[in-house]
Amino acid sequence: MAKRVLITGITGFAGSHLAEHLLGRGGFEIYGLYRWRSRTENIQGFKDKIELLEGDIRDATSMRHLVEAIKPDWIFHLAAQSYVPMSWKAPVETLSTNIIGEANLFEACRKAECDPSILIAGSSEEYGLVHPDEVPIAETNPLRPLSPYGVSKVAQDLLAFQYFKSYGLKVIRTRAFNHTGPRRGEVFATSNFARQIVMIEKGKAEPLIRVGNLDAVRDFSDVRDIARAYTLALEKGEPGEVYNICSGKGIKIRQLLDMLLAQSKVDIEIKEDPARIRPSDVEFLIGNSTRFCAKTGWKPEIPFEQTLADLLAFWRERV
Repeated sequence: MAKRVLITGITGFAGSHLAEHLLGRGGFEIYGLYRWRSRTENIQGFKDKIELLEGDIRDATSMRHLVEAIKPDWIFHLAAQSYVPMSWKAPVETLSTNIIGEANLFEACRKAECDPSILIAGSSEEYGLVHPDEVPIAETNPLRPLSPYGVSKVAQDLLAFQYFKSYGLKVIRTRAFNHTGPRRGEVFATSNFARQIVMIEKGKAEPLIRVGNLDAVRDFSDVRDIARAYTLALEKGEPGEVYNICSGKGIKIRQLLDMLLAQSKVDIEIKEDPARIRPSDVEFLIGNSTRFCAKTGWKPEIPFEQTLADLLAFWRERV
């Protein structure tokens, strides 16, 4: 019998790849929550194979009706305000969407009297200020968030643990480190770089790339590997536990940009843009996913060079 799966944020970057991964595996009835103004380009290739339901995670009544109607076996909670720089411009909206939205989902599950396994998509931004001797970062590392987004994700993480302990909700928390690939929103660094390169290749922009902090070190995975990891988390993870999902390898943003430029034949100048510098930035984010890999057998499979090539190809089709 097919599992009934609810994905909040299905029209987003990770949500669309997760839906596509589950469709490829088979054996799932997929329901996706979306807002009326959500852009649906990311799911156009398989929109007729999923059931889309309009709603808003910030609306408790909307969430209760949704969960009661579906009675899902699995829930992947990916809907969020997920752009870190935006969280400084709109901290209240970020906190409200991410924290209250999750509380509404949990309350909906309790009141609907269904017992789904729930994945909470946390973030490496929860770790925030990381000292050099704390790398690679394990799940036991202190949480010192440096952005309103990071704070919201810590709150989501702790709220999930509380609902597991208080009510027995089968919640599994993940802290995915950076991930990218096709469909990544253009406001995010990797996709923004790729789009700028393609615009220059096609003569639509001057041969100049504007950048923020290139010295930050991040741990990148391919979004398609992350989608597979989320699925394994619900299949094999332990309710109440928290798992890092990451490659375990650090790369400077400068090196990442060089890798993208190496896949282009145009000469491009790099210029720092003060508007792209964050009020406070996380310098080191390199994770340790030993606990998750041991529990699920997951490991990254897609080389990062391929991820970047696919990201460039994505923009070359669209510019």
